[in-house]
Amino acid sequence: MSPPRPRLASLDALRGLAVLAMIHQHVSIWLWRGPDPGMTRFDYPGLVALNVVVVIGAPLFFALSGVGTAMLVRNPDRPGLDGKLVRRGAVLLGFGLLVNLATPSWFSWGSFFALHLMGLSIALAPIWRRLGDRQLLLAVAAILVATPFAQAWLELPDELTNPEMRDVDQPGGVLRLVLAGSQYSMLPWSATFLAGLWAGRRIDRGDARSLFWAGAALVAFGALGHLAVVLTGAAEPDVLWRAFRLKVGWFPAPLSIVAPLLGGVMWILAAATVRERRRPLRADHMLVTIGRMSLSVFMIHAPLFRELSRPLGIWSALDPLATFAVVVGFTAACLWLSRRWAAVDYRFGAEWWLRRLADGPRRA
Repeated sequence: MSPPRPRLASLDALRGLAVLAMIHQHVSIWLWRGPDPGMTRFDYPGLVALNVVVVIGAPLFFALSGVGTAMLVRNPDRPGLDGKLVRRGAVLLGFGLLVNLATPSWFSWGSFFALHLMGLSIALAPIWRRLGDRQLLLAVAAILVATPFAQAWLELPDELTNPEMRDVDQPGGVLRLVLAGSQYSMLPWSATFLAGLWAGRRIDRGDARSLFWAGAALVAFGALGHLAVVLTGAAEPDVLWRAFRLKVGWFPAPLSIVAPLLGGVMWILAAATVRERRRPLRADHMLVTIGRMSLSVFMIHAPLFRELSRPLGIWSALDPLATFAVVVGFTAACLWLSRRWAAVDYRFGAEWWLRRLADGPRRA
């Protein structure tokens, strides 16, 4: 068995950036009281611009989960590897259920969000890891192409509301939410995990060029698809319209949003690959340390800011400056904690429990 290779600090730093981006977007939406009378959201260009920039946080987070899985399966003959992958996925699904139960204003027990997507994708990794690189790319393409057909089959509306994305009593129940009807359903978002799995193999070879061209192809796919909508005059309920329309809302996500975002993720991963080769980050860099506790941070942010904010009276109550101050303060606290928690290997955090429950106690 080959010796384990060192962690790539640049990827840990990206995990930190991704989770902070997701948290900023959520917290700024939850705590901000909204536009003043006579104004719209676009009268607050700072908040709008920042929220647009950070939307890449979710697909980056999912792709990095795929990259991490690729690093985990470098040695395909490792004893018990498939069982370890299934256990890791099951633990993440359990974590997702805990977040569901701790955030009843947002989720039901059957909601399918970020942790559920990564958990199920990792649990299926015994299948994914046996696919060649071309087969993985074909799987990504198949998922993207299947998405608008599944959305049409389920008759999803142009905009999914939170009550709809948590409703397990609709036809299909939980399976509807898992497939395409919840926030981060398998269609289309598992494509980001599989693209990350493919990218992880390329990163392992130091191949940034392939990541760049994959990103360019995804951006072009999204742009050309939307151009086809414009030129053909496709409209609801056409599948082409459903796939490539442009809209402000995030759910259900059309390919005109998902594909360019995933393309951007590929470019970010390519830049991280080059950075890691030329000038690796130190293991105690704050972005690296917060990246290594990103799962813990992600799990606490929804109960903390969506549930606890209500009895505290700050839910949808703060002006832009106060909202920004809360986001900055929480970020600073996480960065400070990450440096100190690293000294004890993030003991009792979500990452620590994930390793312990999936891999068993470490032997001296």
